Amino acid sequence: MTVVGAPGSADLVIVANRLPVDRVEEPDGSAGWRRSPGGLVSALEPVMRENDGIWIGWPGGTEQDLQPFQDDGLDLVPMTMTAEEISDFYEGFSNATLWPLYHDVVAKPEFHRKWWDAYVSVNRRFAERAAEVAAEHSTVWVHDYQLQLVPAMLRELRPDLRIGFYLHIPFPPNELFSQLPWRRQLLEGLLGADLVGFQLSGAAQNFIRLVRRRVGHKTHRDLVYLPDGRMVRAAAFPISIDATAYEDLARSPEVTERAKEIREAVGNPRRIFLGVDRLDYTKGIYARLRAFGELIAEGSLDVEDAVFVQVATPSREQVEQYRILRDDIERLVGRINGDLGKIGQPVIHYLHSSYPREEMAAFFRAADVMVVTPLRDGMNLVAKEYVACRFEDDGALVLSEFAGAAEELRQAWLVNPYDINGMKAALREAYDADGRDLARRMRAMRKTVTQHDVSAWARSFLHELSSVRPSHGKTVRPAKRS
Repeated sequence: MTVVGAPGSADLVIVANRLPVDRVEEPDGSAGWRRSPGGLVSALEPVMRENDGIWIGWPGGTEQDLQPFQDDGLDLVPMTMTAEEISDFYEGFSNATLWPLYHDVVAKPEFHRKWWDAYVSVNRRFAERAAEVAAEHSTVWVHDYQLQLVPAMLRELRPDLRIGFYLHIPFPPNELFSQLPWRRQLLEGLLGADLVGFQLSGAAQNFIRLVRRRVGHKTHRDLVYLPDGRMVRAAAFPISIDATAYEDLARSPEVTERAKEIREAVGNPRRIFLGVDRLDYTKGIYARLRAFGELIAEGSLDVEDAVFVQVATPSREQVEQYRILRDDIERLVGRINGDLGKIGQPVIHYLHSSYPREEMAAFFRAADVMVVTPLRDGMNLVAKEYVACRFEDDGALVLSEFAGAAEELRQAWLVNPYDINGMKAALREAYDADGRDLARRMRAMRKTVTQHDVSAWARSFLHELSSVRPSHGKTVRPAKRS
């Protein structure tokens, strides 16, 4: 294990709630690390390598004596958390206060002063660690809703730094955000950054309006003017995926063969509908399964010709709301299959499990209709992953208009996930669509996903961050193109 993270060594510091690796037990019983799934590390890894970057984050768990280390050449600085901090900061303020509030109050947020105190404390520790490892005039890029106080805390400790912040989830309008007792503190925390990035332009506009109204700073379009002479820009940078990697995976013989096996396992129906989500109340799983069940019950679709495969990745199972959601969905699946299924032919194949990326690519290849219907989502990369895997320009995407991806994937069948009848109509249209219509839509969506991939997203944000504060900080070198 190589010790890294000496004070002042990093020209680029990534600060995120989680490290890009997970702790695993090796076959010999020793502890090791495995690269986490997801596009963020894929986007940032080449930029980190080019700029002597360091990634600060929590590895999960309560282990306390963690030291900086390298994994596959990446310099990683683990942050520790106690069981109480996990309960109050992570499960509490981050995921029971901010998460529901930022997702249109789909569930009721809870406001507890003890949770807020933990949020402040953990954010301060992250900021202090970033201040230690960042080189003079370097760039620090802070990520997501768990760390919204870090920019201002870091600015106070290291005014020489160029600081960016990116929010991966939606940012709410004034009517919702103003419920938060600590609304001003969070806004001031974000204003420590030089550039605040969001998935959509509407979220950036929400932020600008809130700063003007709740903090009182002068604003003009996408700029905030601070009393100390600094300017902060808020703008949209829609995140994406490594589209080429997903297409290469989908084209592989192993995935192609596995996709055939999946189709055979569900009875080779005319159409396979697919949902892939974290088991979260924002994802709209219950409503979509209900809509599909009604189509079967009414005779609009037949179980001989159409089945629904729902992959629900376990999530936050220690939280009561999530346990209730799981029970509700499993009861619904049982009722639909009991009422409408046949021997060997369930209407819904429900899989409460997580799968490696290769298996998910096989599901995407096997599915004729991808159903992505969150009640609110910052982006939803599953929609883009499906599109990237459809290299034969076939397949249909039914997409919630409340997912950020709907701004880019306009050729999908866009639905209001609260409108069950509208969703049923879209599912039926996607089922009936002819090959020419499917190809036209999919070609356009694939062009969008390919041209605006995750590497372009990272380059765009870092370039804009350099432009916002050109007189301060070293320029981050872009990743070399392979």
